[in-house]
Amino acid sequence: MNTQDIWNFITTQGVDFGIKLLTAIVAWIIGRWLINLAVGLIGKGFERGGKIDATLAHYLKSIIAIVLNIFMILAILDIFGIRTTSFAALLAGAGLAIGAAWSGMLGNFAAGVFMQVLRPYKVGDFIQAGGVTGTVKELGLFGTTIVTMDNVTTIVGNGKVFGDNIQNYSALPVRRVDCVAKVANSVNPMDAIARLRPVIAAIPNVAQDPAPDIEILEFTPEGPKLCVRPYTHTDHYWQVYFDTHKAIVETFGAAGYPVPELPVAHRTVTSA
Repeated sequence: MNTQDIWNFITTQGVDFGIKLLTAIVAWIIGRWLINLAVGLIGKGFERGGKIDATLAHYLKSIIAIVLNIFMILAILDIFGIRTTSFAALLAGAGLAIGAAWSGMLGNFAAGVFMQVLRPYKVGDFIQAGGVTGTVKELGLFGTTIVTMDNVTTIVGNGKVFGDNIQNYSALPVRRVDCVAKVANSVNPMDAIARLRPVIAAIPNVAQDPAPDIEILEFTPEGPKLCVRPYTHTDHYWQVYFDTHKAIVETFGAAGYPVPELPVAHRTVTSA
């Protein structure tokens, strides 16, 4: 295209094209504002209604936002004379390539739909899924947002989550806290168990039903090893975990138990 052709285009169609471009920009700005406003109002409606939980509400808001954005893009294309039928024909012609490139995204979307139906977890649950352990922040169209225990936001594709094992630690009222206590060979393990039972049961947020499990786990050269396993809600897991270890130390210290040591026959002797 030479300079004359460009000048002819500007003088004959430039004004019309400029008006269309300006209109499209205005339509995009206003459209985005209206979509955000609509999605926000819908979200508040879900919250006020109380009949739709947070997981499904986030999912429906994402779907509505995507659909409205598609309609807005089609409307903007129509400003430039690209009709919906022409756009649909263009998509149909490139369908195979788009499908191949977006197969992973479509798989994540399909997995998200199935998880909305099966509901293996919801927002706020503490889970292990897709190799990530943490609290569910959002179940989106294509991925699940999980906040890990070290406070890192991680997004895992729904396809990976749905195709792997899912452990939901919040599904049941309580979960077991596994701790271990070792006593010296000179200590009667039954006396240690009797001392620990009331102390562990008195720890805040420890469930009474089922009662804490305190038994002999195994025997080692240093002395018997006890399993100390209280039950608690997931929200109080780490508090109970740390308090249990503190209670073991305090109880054994008050009883005057010696520190477990290897018998002489098991110690490594080094020559000078």
